[in-house]
Amino acid sequence: MTTTRPAVLQLLPFPFPDAAERLAKHYELIELWKAADADATIAARQDDIAVLVTSATTPTPAQLIDRLPKLQAICSMGVGYDAIDVRHAQQRGIQVSNTPDVLNDCVADLAFGLLLATARKLGHAERYVRANQWGSEAVFPLGVKVSHKKMGIVGLGRIGMAIARRASGFDMEVRYHNRRARTDVDLGYEASLTDLASWADFLVVATVGGDSTRNLVNREVLQALGAKGIIINIARGSVIDEEALVSTLVSGELGGAGLDVYVDEPNVPDALKTLDNVVILPHIASATTETRKAMADLVFDNVDAYATTGKVITPIPAIA
Repeated sequence: MTTTRPAVLQLLPFPFPDAAERLAKHYELIELWKAADADATIAARQDDIAVLVTSATTPTPAQLIDRLPKLQAICSMGVGYDAIDVRHAQQRGIQVSNTPDVLNDCVADLAFGLLLATARKLGHAERYVRANQWGSEAVFPLGVKVSHKKMGIVGLGRIGMAIARRASGFDMEVRYHNRRARTDVDLGYEASLTDLASWADFLVVATVGGDSTRNLVNREVLQALGAKGIIINIARGSVIDEEALVSTLVSGELGGAGLDVYVDEPNVPDALKTLDNVVILPHIASATTETRKAMADLVFDNVDAYATTGKVITPIPAIA
């Protein structure tokens, strides 16, 4: 089946009333999640689809991309892109965009929320009150001070920098680990992630996901952070060796963890659910009304820009 009007294939819904109107401004809109048979819907319209709308956590593999011979742009909601085969798309000459910057503040805010919640045992404290243990013989344990401590940041990009700025408000000393040192920041650089973990009281993971960082934070790094150390992850679950994370938390080799992301979302290891030194969240770092609306608007802007100029606004850099 062919039409005179190109189509945009939308893989996921946006919870905003103007979403369909904006996406259908230049294209015929195909809302795939509403289809009774998604595979048949794609097969029927594969020669019409010029733009694909997806998200940072919606699988967009090479197999799907190759089913769409007229595809010219992929516009994703989210800053990460490890769920999208960007390299394959770029090799086909397809532009791929994400939504950087608009979520930096909310993600950085949540990183500090997780840090405070884990160090000061806020989740544990709430459970203690709800269980009517306050005033009983069950004495609530002391937490860990956050101000004037040492923070190590794994990945000093836009979000990492936003976290570092917040750390300054807590009078914290900050060092970071990247593939290479930055020349535009006045922060300490550690070429060895293990050395950074050994130095830090808190280690915040803010790097990209994907194969290049898989299990970057391994058992050696977690053990270097130590029995009094706390790790915070608002990046991708794949960056931390999850098996090593669980075992070091259970054994007491690692002091605590605040986690918003996991290897096999939405599945969270059962062992993590039982530990009072762990705070677990359902991947909500960017989940505020303001930020999600800004992210969706940037997706729509990228779709509009491609339709009118042939270029997306926020392209993902070429992947070698």
